[in-house]
Amino acid sequence: MRVFENYESRVRGYIRAFPVIFEKAEGAVLTDTMGKEYIDFFAGAGTLNYGHNNESVCNALMKHIQDKGVIHGLDMATTAKQRFLETFVSTILEPRNLQYKIQFTGPTGTNAVESALKLARMVKGRSNVVAFTNGYHGLSMGALAVTGNAFYRDEAHISRSDVSFLPFDGYMGPDINTLDLFTKLLTDNSSGLDLPAAVILETVQAEGGVNVARPEWLAELADICHEWDILLIVDDIQVGNGRTGDFFSFEKSGIKPDMVILSKAIGGGLPLSLLLVRPDLDQWKPGEHTGTFRGNNLAFVAATEAFRFWENNDLSDAIKYKGGFMDNRLEQIAEKYPSLEASVRGRGMILGLEIPENGFAKEVSTTCFEKGLVIERAGADGQVLKFLPPLVTPEETLDKGISIVEEAIDDVLKQKEKKLTGLFE
Repeated sequence: MRVFENYESRVRGYIRAFPVIFEKAEGAVLTDTMGKEYIDFFAGAGTLNYGHNNESVCNALMKHIQDKGVIHGLDMATTAKQRFLETFVSTILEPRNLQYKIQFTGPTGTNAVESALKLARMVKGRSNVVAFTNGYHGLSMGALAVTGNAFYRDEAHISRSDVSFLPFDGYMGPDINTLDLFTKLLTDNSSGLDLPAAVILETVQAEGGVNVARPEWLAELADICHEWDILLIVDDIQVGNGRTGDFFSFEKSGIKPDMVILSKAIGGGLPLSLLLVRPDLDQWKPGEHTGTFRGNNLAFVAATEAFRFWENNDLSDAIKYKGGFMDNRLEQIAEKYPSLEASVRGRGMILGLEIPENGFAKEVSTTCFEKGLVIERAGADGQVLKFLPPLVTPEETLDKGISIVEEAIDDVLKQKEKKLTGLFE
């Protein structure tokens, strides 16, 4: 690992949690240079919904390259983009009765967040934006301003103006409707809340700790936004693209956001980010918001092939079934170790196991890696083990991975007991 220590910036992160050199990957399994296999419950932070090196996606990419297809084309028209647009509209938007213009931004999610905030403020002629506690929307300056985690919010690289934070669903406890506060602030001329141009949120806060907004809460929020002429922006970067069981995470609530942000898995494993915009809001002047890599043709090819998974309900049904299986297994683990006061939450195939004891989840994650499982943590204090396997992971692999988590918890508890015993000897 010395080459990375010697030459790569200190800002590197995941390499510290998973300190091996990976060489190969297939489906839900990573293999390091020593030939050791690791079950992947991380999936590139939700980028690899269709698995590592999905065969059909790889074949499509190789054919495009062999045929000398366009690799880079800025925002010019290419056959790869044409097929992407046609397939996305016919396979994803039209069956859900959704009408959006599609804006291609820079290749990462934060680029699309910046575009959404910029467009919302321009269209509404207002600058304030409401975001939510524990929200995560990226780390470029505008996106960082609507991200809640204090770890990222250093004064050196953030503008705190024009953003108001409100409590997410469940933040004040299960019996308090946090939207009552939003309504009160909007109706009180002395509240100090400037009428927002937009509200931005994740329906399931992934990095924030796998916090799930109830469908009825989302529906009420949409009604409030409509009543007060506020644009509703759903950040579906990590929990869209099928992660919750439906292609879009908000489908269960019945809402139709004014803007939807997609990235990560939308590119079939390659960099792609886009903003879906209600047609009447598409008020950009040509070239007013640009970027050199706004439209990755290889990602268009990969994404178009991946959309085949959504031509019927098979994948959606499988996600819901496997998500239920995972949820049941995790509930069993929580019940097995009552002293941990662990709790389970999530939707579809994004689940969180919260273990309140400081540092316990980190020790479990480290032990899991030693045993052959890649799993990251989430939450304000890293107290939540986040289960984010590829959507195509076989049930037996899911079961094996969760069993590793159970073994790791058992090992960590035994180590703590051993240390405690040593103190009294």
